[in-house]
Amino acid sequence: MLRVTHFEIHADEPERAVEFYEKVFGWKIHKWQGPMEYWLVSTGPDGQPGINGGIMRREAGGTTYNTIDVPSVDEFIRKVGEAGGKVKAPKIAVPGVGYMAYCQDTEGNTFGIMEEDSSAK
Repeated sequence: MLRVTHFEIHADEPERAVEFYEKVFGWKIHKWQGPMEYWLVSTGPDGQPGINGGIMRREAGGTTYNTIDVPSVDEFIRKVGEAGGKVKAPKIAVPGVGYMAYCQDTEGNTFGIMEEDSSAK
């Protein structure tokens, strides 16, 4: 069974959101050194229940998304379409992390799918 492994919070002012979540929940947040403006969120020690996530600058219609770990983004893009869903943002490489795409279910909810691959460029 495939599980939710990551969340993303979209914010008009990411630095303000970082401060809020650090103060309220004590999360550890640091800016990613990758090619886009992104903050990595650690919600607790590895091995304990829960997931980690990210904060990014809000894009058109962005809200909070959950990302599901899949063995193949291409395969699951196909499955999403066959089940009546849509691809909202096509497969992209996240350098050093893997490949991802954003999809929409039959009820209009957006979610991400991520294929881990440290050789992604």
